[in-house]
This record gives sequence, structure tokens and C-alpha cells, in this order.
Amino acid sequence: MKKESISQDNNSNKKNRKQNIKIQDQRKKEVKAKNDIVRDNKKTGKKTKDQIPPKKEKKLKKKRPILRIILLMIILTIIILSSILGYRTIKNGGGLQGFLSALVGQNEDTLKNLPKLQVLVLGESQNLTDTIMVCSYDPKTQQASLLSIPRDTFIGKNKNRATAFDKINAVYQRKNADKILNTINELLDMNIKYYVTIDTKALIKLVDAIGGVEFDVPINMKYDDVTQNLHINLKAGKQKLNGQQAEWLVRFRHNNNGSSYSEEYGDNDIGRMRTQREFIQAVLTQTLKPHNITKIGNILDIAKEDVRTNIDFKDVKDYIPYAVNFKTENLKTGVLPGVPEKCNGVWLYIHDKTETKQLKQELFAEEIVQDDQQQDVSKKIKVEILNGTENKSKLEKLIKLLEEQGYEIVKTGNTTSKSKTSIRYKSQKQSEEAKELKEILGVGVISQITENSNVDIKIVIGRDYK
Repeated sequence: MKKESISQDNNSNKKNRKQNIKIQDQRKKEVKAKNDIVRDNKKTGKKTKDQIPPKKEKKLKKKRPILRIILLMIILTIIILSSILGYRTIKNGGGLQGFLSALVGQNEDTLKNLPKLQVLVLGESQNLTDTIMVCSYDPKTQQASLLSIPRDTFIGKNKNRATAFDKINAVYQRKNADKILNTINELLDMNIKYYVTIDTKALIKLVDAIGGVEFDVPINMKYDDVTQNLHINLKAGKQKLNGQQAEWLVRFRHNNNGSSYSEEYGDNDIGRMRTQREFIQAVLTQTLKPHNITKIGNILDIAKEDVRTNIDFKDVKDYIPYAVNFKTENLKTGVLPGVPEKCNGVWLYIHDKTETKQLKQELFAEEIVQDDQQQDVSKKIKVEILNGTENKSKLEKLIKLLEEQGYEIVKTGNTTSKSKTSIRYKSQKQSEEAKELKEILGVGVISQITENSNVDIKIVIGRDYK
């Protein structure tokens, strides 16, 4: 009996040991599994529930609804702003124009209050102006105009005493944009407020930024100027021009052998100005393509570096949304009417006042209405010219000179010999005009007419008039 009880106890102990071993193995497996999870979570940055202290777990539970609320508010704000922007876009005409209008804070009344924008554009190279243009844009009609001014345009008083400093190009020396703006306003009898000077480096960068410009080069161009490090080499025909080639195109006047544009196209400076105007049209067409809107930041960076202007952004920002709808077929172009003439050994461009007025009516119709209301003072001045010398050509020369300046010659004749030229005015209001005439003639003793007279100014030519 004792042996049997001992045997039973041994069996029981064996069973207990086996169970303990199984439990221990199971615990080891659980610990190992838990350690594996912890190790994996360390790699991913996650935490198990066991690793999160009870307080932090509660905080996370509280944060989740707060984050959802913030996210919901952001989504609602975006929806509301998008709805407002969409509404304003539609009210401003829809499309890209409407979107940009809404973006800069415009409404449907903005366009009604926008006047024409007029700007003097100066293309600068080595402190001189290779390009002088008057530009006008009307956002209401989507019409624009370009008027080229030859750089040799005469702005002096007496072409027979002219020097190179009497050319309009000379006014810009030392980068005096305000002075040339005033001179252009006097020349054209306009009231342009703004100027933009563009270095040729800006043109190079812009053309490259927009991926080049398709253009039909009118003739073969081959010209070298080592003093300017300028080497032009272009073949005639339609092609895509890069920035460097664009600079060659707009600066070209003639080839190394002296040949230039055809007479029909416009020789030398006239041909160059035509090419410049047509190339600007091509650049506008390319720049205003929708895919280039994404490059506006790059274009603005170029403007900051190589463009100078007196335009304040707040004055022109309202025009931007409408400019994207501009079509180059609505662009009218022209060149200041006149003829080249060699005067006093200097080649000048003498503009024709009558034809200029007609061209202004075509390009800037609204401004001409104002010009007609403000008639040129010299048109009202009646002038009598008497020749106090034996040289008839002096009389003929002065008549032609004053008529070119717009004066009305009502009487001519001869008088006794005079050594000095006299300029006499009828009333005090013509005294300033007499001073102007003295500058034109280069000589003249000024005094007032004391006798009765049917003219405003009386000039007697003396031997001192050359």
C-alpha cells in the first residue's frame, strides 16, 4: 500500500512539472511576442496600449475630436472662400479674366471707371534709346496702339543750326526718362504720365522665359560692331528666336556691306522700327498664352532687375485681368510721319505736323478731341515778314521755316536795307511768342508794335539772319 501511494505521488508531481513547464513556455512566447511588437513599433514610432500611460491615453482621446473640429473648420473656410471667389469670378465676366479680377478685389463696376492707359516705352542699350514708343491700351474696347518715334527726330528750334544734341535720342543721356517724357508730350501735344525703360537684357530674359518667340525675319541680317560686342547673324524666314537672337533682331539697322531693309519695307531706322513693332506683337501673343500665366513670378523678377518705371503698381493692377483677354489683331501701329534730312551737316528726322495730327486721330482718337479743344497757340498767330536784304532766298527760307513750325504767314514783301533782324509783337500776350521766334531765327531784336497793325507779329529780316 505504501508503494502504491508513493507511485501515485510521483505521477502527480510529474504532471505538475509538465504543466508548469507548459505555462512557462507559454509565458515566454507571450513575452517574446510582446517584445517583437515593441521592437517593431519603435521602428515605426507607434506605441502599444500598454506603453501609453493612462493619463496620456485619455488626453489623446480628448485631442481627436478637437483635431476633427479644426479640420472641419478649415474645410468649411476653403469652401466659403471658394464660393465667394467663384461668385465674384462670374460677376466679373467669368474665365481667367473674371478669376484674376476677383483675385485682386475688383467688382463689375471696376471696368467702367478705368481710363485709357498711356505709357512711353524706352528700349535702352548702353545708356541710349534704341527704341522710343508711345503705347496706349483701352480695357473697355480692348484696343491698343503703338506709335514709334525715330531716334533722330529733330526737337530743336532752327534746323539750319542743328547739332546732334537736337535729336530726341540725346535727351535721354544720363538716363533722364522724365525729361524725354516731357519732350515727347511737347512734340505730340499729349499728356502721357508714365514711362517704362527696358534694358535689352530684359528682352533676352523674357523671350527665354516664355520659351522663345515664333517670328518671320524679313531679311538676312549680318552685322558686327566690336565696340559694342554686337555680332548679329540671322537668316530670313519664319523661325523660333531665343533671347539673344531677339536682341539681334530689334537692334539691326543694316548689314556689314551697307545693305538694309527694302524701300517698300522701310529703310534703316524706319525698317527697324517696323520690325520692333511687329516683334512686340509676337511677344505679346506668346506671353499672353494661358500656360505662361504660371511664369508670372519669373517675369516679375525680370522686371525688377532690368525695368525702371514711374508707374505705381496700385495704378495699373486693375488693368491686368483685362489685359489677358487682349488680342494682337486689335493692336494698331504707326511711325511718326516725316522725312530724313541733312541739316547743318547732321542727319535729322523732320516730322510732319499735319500728318502727325492725322495719325494721332487714328491711333489715339480720344486724345485728339482734347487737342482740338486746346488749339495750338501758334496757329492763331498772324505773321508778316519783310525782307530788309537784297537776298530773296532769305525770305523764302524764313517763310518755309515758320510754316513748318505752324505759323500763319499772312503778308510778305520787301523793305529798306536793315543790318539787324527785328521781331515786333502787337500785344503783351504775344511777347512770349516773339521770344520763341527769336530762338527759331537765331537772331532778332524784340520790341512792341506801336502803330495800328492787322498782324500779331511783324518780322523784318536783316543782314544778320543767315
